[in-house]
Amino acid sequence: MKRLTIQMMTLALVLVLGLASCKKWDIKPEVDVTSETVYANVAGYKQVLAKVYGSFALTGNSGPDGQGDVQGIDEGTSDFLRLFWKAQVLSTDEAVVGWGDPGIRDFHNMNWTVTNPMLTGLYYRLAYSITLSNEFIRESAPDRLARRGITGNDAATVATFRAEARFMRAYAYWAAMDLYGSFPFTDENTPLGSTPPPMRTRAQLYAFIESELKAIEPALANARTNEYGRADKAAAWALLARIYLNAGVYTGTPNFNEAATQARRVIDAGYTLIGNYRHLMLADNNLNTSEFILTLNYDGERTRNWGGTTFLTHASVGGAMNASLSGINGGWGGIRTTRRIPELFPDFTGTADKRAQFFQQNLDINNIAEFGDGFAITKYRNVNRAGARPANFVNWVDIDFPIFRLAEMHLIYAEAVLRGATTGTSAQALTYINALRQRAYENTNGNIGPTQLNLDFIIDERARELYWEGHRRTDLIRFNRFTESTYLWPWKGGVPSGTGVPAFRRLYPIPSSDLTTNPNLVQNPGY
Repeated sequence: MKRLTIQMMTLALVLVLGLASCKKWDIKPEVDVTSETVYANVAGYKQVLAKVYGSFALTGNSGPDGQGDVQGIDEGTSDFLRLFWKAQVLSTDEAVVGWGDPGIRDFHNMNWTVTNPMLTGLYYRLAYSITLSNEFIRESAPDRLARRGITGNDAATVATFRAEARFMRAYAYWAAMDLYGSFPFTDENTPLGSTPPPMRTRAQLYAFIESELKAIEPALANARTNEYGRADKAAAWALLARIYLNAGVYTGTPNFNEAATQARRVIDAGYTLIGNYRHLMLADNNLNTSEFILTLNYDGERTRNWGGTTFLTHASVGGAMNASLSGINGGWGGIRTTRRIPELFPDFTGTADKRAQFFQQNLDINNIAEFGDGFAITKYRNVNRAGARPANFVNWVDIDFPIFRLAEMHLIYAEAVLRGATTGTSAQALTYINALRQRAYENTNGNIGPTQLNLDFIIDERARELYWEGHRRTDLIRFNRFTESTYLWPWKGGVPSGTGVPAFRRLYPIPSSDLTTNPNLVQNPGY
């Protein structure tokens, strides 16, 4: 059993929480102790910081159910990663799901509405994490530390914690900006219990995220020096690279020069690709510190919930599959991929490109409810590199989820150069791409030449390298392939052969529950 360096502790905080716009979907936690007790010393601040990080990996204060953070949604489905993954992957060619839970098939049917329970749950999960971050940032201000007698090295340590909380808030706002466009805005200066928060547009959120990441960089730990699972300077550069790559979508003004620059800063910070691609998503992937930049940490003993990588591992096993090979005691028989993804590889078995990790069933999906229709994905397995399962923990898995890893930075750099970045070179882009392919093929057989490196190749290589890691929707939008009829996949738009859908589907709707209680919000067009 691996140890989490930041334990996701069950801590009842004294937080006067809640967005004034929340009604049925209340945001809490419970109040048991005073803020002066919680924030009395550095140890107390670190416990609260653990809750900030934990809001992205846990569903409540007891787990796996019973005291959910976000009310109005089943706690088992309220985990950030489970909801984010559905929005980013189930809406694309990377996955379909056989279950009939309310709202879940809306993703690949691309007919979601303002009352979709999963999109609403994700919206309030993000709002909850932002609110927790705001509270920590407020309570770690220099004047609060001085009032509590926290000075010297202790004050410097808390200042680093504060920068990390600002990073996690920026990450939550990035997810909100990417998914919903506009979003109600609060920060540490927002009066508690005030009037409904104002809405910030996508462009305004972009500017805020960019400025925050630049502002906190000096206070973050140097790259690769912080505790595992905590943000450092490289995490800030990685998020900057990601938003700059998508700047044209977010603001209408591309910024590929900065995308290449920030990606290169991460690459040059001492990271290296791990040797075996199939070790990326195993139970001991906390060993992948040379490639992982920032992770959501999951532990079968300490972070039990039905979301995260527990969801990704169990839901992708079913039918004729042997669950024990995935290190679990049974599958849920839900998520598979469409033929679009397996057909990107030279073979389905992974003989050539080892990134192909499929359990071969029917390649075509005639019946979405039938698990045997569509190849299953075996990328997430609750076993270690030797093939052994974590002892006694076969329901909740030990697989950490990389929010950022080095391979994405290779791909961002190469795409930015192909799109015209003058801060990079084509030769370096080719070197970065071939590094991924040499790892994938375990030799140079998969290497490409300069004439093969183009944008069509990049979008396919991103799918081969990053499938089921939560990137696909954003990628397809950037490449004008998400809603368009020029790029189809099985069951896109609810049609077996696929169909285009209206362009307004590039954004998810603001939940009706928030619109009715916050007059400052404006619904996205089309809804």
